[in-house]
Amino acid sequence: MPWHSDCYRLVVNQTTIRKRVKINGIGLHTGVEVNLELRPAPENTGYIFVRTDLDNFELPASVEYVSHCSYATTLMRRGVVLSTCEHLLSALRGSGIDNVFIDLDNIEIPILDGSSEDWVELIGNAGVKELNAPRRLLKVLERVEVNEDGRRMSIEPSTRFEIECIIDFRHPFIQRQAFHFIMENGSFGKQIASARTFGFTHEIEMLRKANLALGGSLDNAIVLTADGMLNETPLRFDDEFVRHKILDIIGDVALLGMPVQAKITAEKSGHAVHAALMSKLLKTEGAWEII
Repeated sequence: MPWHSDCYRLVVNQTTIRKRVKINGIGLHTGVEVNLELRPAPENTGYIFVRTDLDNFELPASVEYVSHCSYATTLMRRGVVLSTCEHLLSALRGSGIDNVFIDLDNIEIPILDGSSEDWVELIGNAGVKELNAPRRLLKVLERVEVNEDGRRMSIEPSTRFEIECIIDFRHPFIQRQAFHFIMENGSFGKQIASARTFGFTHEIEMLRKANLALGGSLDNAIVLTADGMLNETPLRFDDEFVRHKILDIIGDVALLGMPVQAKITAEKSGHAVHAALMSKLLKTEGAWEII
């Protein structure tokens, strides 16, 4: 059966990339240069990060290795850390890739332009290869919800993969934004991939004191002042902010290890809430099955 971008409705085989592709850039929080290569992987591999600077130490992209989620999703296994993986994982899932090795020589995934657009282009250059094994799907059977101080998120049964997201910031460029995303027919590339990460000038000093956002710039983030933004280039969408939140959710949900058939509803959520929901879902007996 030919590969189809709508991986959530068609029962198709697993995929990987056709050839190796390389990219380099700087880490958003560390500010250090990182060389990264995507390599084809066999069926049932999932996404595996390989720290080439640490004797090819392998760290699977999995919920069980999430260590903390303040301003990015960070994975840790046996003391080895890997940070800011959500934009790349979002692009892989949005591009319908199931298995890949991700080689990198530092602690953090490159931020590139702050969205998933460059990652989608890189994956497109690598091409998609169908493997001789059926794709597995995590189908949600019961509603599971988390609520942490008004940050709410739930996952419930659906016939497809969809996300309804609401954000609310007291800022003239954002205020209350809502977007309902359905993963189908290349919709990730058209609606979500190019939405950039964003932050506020009042947070920057605090982040720098914590040795974070050292690689942040107007080239890889939307930086908002009290009543405007520092970037001279316009927003890519009027509601770019909520679209980026959906991008982050797709990347974090990719840590479940396979495509998901469910509806996610998120209000004022963040990486820690995403991780809490995934963890609660997996621990809730009878709430899901693998098909």
